[in-house]
Amino acid sequence: MPRTTKVDCPGCPPLRALTFDVLGLVKVIEARGKEGEIPKVVERWGEPDFSKSVLAASLVDRKFDPLLAVARKDGLIEVLNPLNGNPHAAISDNTDASPLSKDDAIIGIHLFAKNELELESRRCTLLSCTTKGNASMRSIDFSSSSSKVTSTNLLKTWNVCGSGDVTCSKVDGSETYALFGGKGVEVNMWNLEQCTKIWNAKSPKKNSLGIFTPTWFTSTTFLSKDDHRKFASGTNNHEVRLYDISAQRRPVISFDFRETPIKALAADVDGNTIFVGNASGDLASFDIRNGELLGCFLGKCSGSIRSIARHPEFPVIASCGLDSYVRFWDIKTRQLLSAVFLKQHLTSVVFDSHFVGEDVTNSAVESIQQETDAAEIVFEEENVPQKRKKASKDGESGNRKGSKTADKENKKKKKKLHGETENKQR
Repeated sequence: MPRTTKVDCPGCPPLRALTFDVLGLVKVIEARGKEGEIPKVVERWGEPDFSKSVLAASLVDRKFDPLLAVARKDGLIEVLNPLNGNPHAAISDNTDASPLSKDDAIIGIHLFAKNELELESRRCTLLSCTTKGNASMRSIDFSSSSSKVTSTNLLKTWNVCGSGDVTCSKVDGSETYALFGGKGVEVNMWNLEQCTKIWNAKSPKKNSLGIFTPTWFTSTTFLSKDDHRKFASGTNNHEVRLYDISAQRRPVISFDFRETPIKALAADVDGNTIFVGNASGDLASFDIRNGELLGCFLGKCSGSIRSIARHPEFPVIASCGLDSYVRFWDIKTRQLLSAVFLKQHLTSVVFDSHFVGEDVTNSAVESIQQETDAAEIVFEEENVPQKRKKASKDGESGNRKGSKTADKENKKKKKKLHGETENKQR
C-alpha cells in the first residue's frame, strides 16, 4: 500500500488526478471530499517497464468521451480512455523517412479537443514534437466499440528549430498556436493551422560584466486561455521570463527564483499568477505582472518538481517529481493538503475536473433537503393564525374590569370607615 502523509487541514475537496512515472505506469488518485480524508490510489494501469517510461501526457478534459494521450520512451503513443484505462489507439511516432533515435525522444504531445465526435467512428488530432524539433500532426480514426485503429493519417510535418535540442512545448487555449523552446533554441511561436513561424524570441543582452548566458529553456506556459500573446518561460539558470509578442522580442520582465533550474510552470485562472517549481523541490507563486513573490508553499519537497497542474474549479494545485510524491496544495493559504507516495519517479500529473465524489453529492442532497424542510416549517409557522393579540386584548379588558371592581371595594371601605368615625364622635 502507498504511504500517505497529511497535515492538520479540512482535507482535499472531491478530486481525481492521474499520475505518470518512469516505469510507464498510470495511477489514478481520488478523494471523495470527506472531512480530513487523504487521497488514495484507486487504480493502476500498465505493467512496470522502463522502456515504456511516460515522457509526456495530454488529457482532453470533458464530461462526455474524454481522451488521454501518453507518449512513451520507445516512441509509442497511446490514446486511452481516462475513465477506465481501456486503449483506443496505439501508434508509433517513427516514420520511414526519419526513424526515431535514442537522442530524439518525444518531449511533448497535445491531444486536440476541438474535433467533433461522430456516432459510429471517433476522430482525434494529435500533435507531437521530438528533441530534434521534428513536429507532426496526425489524424487518428478509431471505432468506439473496438480498440483497433482504423486509420492514421499524417497531416503535417515540419521542423521547429535549425539546431539545438527542444525541451519544452505548449499549445494555447484556442489550440491554434504552439510554443517551442529548449537548449540552444530560443522560444518561438508557430501557427498550427498554417505551420508557419509567427514570432521568435531574441536573446537577452549581456549582463554588466559582459557575460552572455547561453539559451536553455526548460518549461513554458500561456498565461490565459483567451490570449496567446503573453506567456512565461523558465530557464536552466533559475530565471523566469515574461514575453509579450505584441510588445517586443526580448523579455518584458525577468526575475530569478532560488539557485536551481526551473523545471515546471503553471498559470492560474486569473491570468496574473504563475506557479514555479525548481530542481531543488521549491514551489512558489509569483505575480507575473511585476515579478513579485506572493509566497512559497509550506512543506519542502525532497526532489525535483517535474510537473504542476492547476485544478480548473477548486483552488488546488498538484505537484509531482523525483521524490515519488504527488502533493496537493491550497492556493490561498499555500498549505499542504495531502501527499501520496507512489514509489516511482513521477513525470507528470493531470486533473479530471468532471469528477464528483459520491459522499459529497449525498451530503449535499441531505443538506439541501434539510434546508427545504426547515424553510417549509418556517413558512407553516408564519401562516398559522396567531391568537396572541386577542389574548392580549382580553387580558387588557380583564385588567380594566379588575381595576373597576377594586375601586368600588375601596369606596365601600372608605364609607364604612367614615361611618364608624362619625358614630364614635357622637
